[in-house]
Amino acid sequence: MNNVRLVDVAAHAGVSMKTVSNVVHAYPHIRPATRAKVQAAIDELGYRPHSAARRLATGRTGMLSLAIPVLDIPYFAELARCLADEAARRDYRVLIQQTIAGEKAERAALDVSEAGLVDGILAHPVSLSADEIEQAVARQPIVLLGEGDVPSRFDRVMIDNVKAAREAVDLLVRLGRRRIAFLGVERAPLTPPTVDRIAGYRQGLEEAGLEIDDDLLIPLDGFGSGDALRAIERTLAAGTRFDGIVCRHDGVALGALRALRAAKVRVPDDVALVGWDDDTAGEFLETSLTTVRPDKQMIATTAIDLLIERIEGYDGPGRHVIVPHTIEIRESAPLPASDRGFRDS
Repeated sequence: MNNVRLVDVAAHAGVSMKTVSNVVHAYPHIRPATRAKVQAAIDELGYRPHSAARRLATGRTGMLSLAIPVLDIPYFAELARCLADEAARRDYRVLIQQTIAGEKAERAALDVSEAGLVDGILAHPVSLSADEIEQAVARQPIVLLGEGDVPSRFDRVMIDNVKAAREAVDLLVRLGRRRIAFLGVERAPLTPPTVDRIAGYRQGLEEAGLEIDDDLLIPLDGFGSGDALRAIERTLAAGTRFDGIVCRHDGVALGALRALRAAKVRVPDDVALVGWDDDTAGEFLETSLTTVRPDKQMIATTAIDLLIERIEGYDGPGRHVIVPHTIEIRESAPLPASDRGFRDS
């Protein structure tokens, strides 16, 4: 049984690995002539993608590893489901590891001990630096997810957090808000997503000609809804005024909504609020949540595409892909009637 790889088919047909992958997985919108050329190369070379017999010949397991910080934050749970579904379409299964954003667990997820257990790794590191990732990673296909400093030779998939935060501020400014807070800032060293989102928040204020007031950078003791509730209670008790909030993620936004309601602060009349991640529950709250919506399906599709190309033989430079986001506009920060055509992209 020969050991023909996807990269071999691509070279034989004179097309990209992505094109071959699209033909193999029956993606639409491929020109008939291109599809025929790729299929002819597949038939001539005898390429058989990801079958059990092929795994016996190549030593592959048909398993991928996914290392994410936590499972009980809806964003990561929903992203894991998208990744598992997309992998299953390619005849792969996904093993999920929870790292709790700890250096030791993140390093273990990328360590050489994974070699032979899985064919490739998807990881969302939070604590490891680029140098530590470089040292920890085995000679094995890997795609990194999310923000942070990563080695240039590795593939990464993310959204533009700076741009998204800037646009969230812009939406609140369009609603006439002038005292816009950011909830929240970790007391420990800032995680890469927080760094990017604060940078975008500051840019948005500067572009609107608004004052940057450090009192409006609201600290959090943790990432739970209860932590956000207590943070807003402390901020209100201190007499800090605000009429808009950009929340670090939707779980934080839920705690903020609860605290504001208890304090008889009306949302969005008194305070307009934007969440982040578009958790499924946000649409069905009593005051539905306006939120930054990363395209989770596109993140998953892109990450699996890149990883399988690595598994199939691609050994070129790292590819850093930024996928789209939108702002889902709902009741917590609705647009005025005069501006209903606005939409983030």
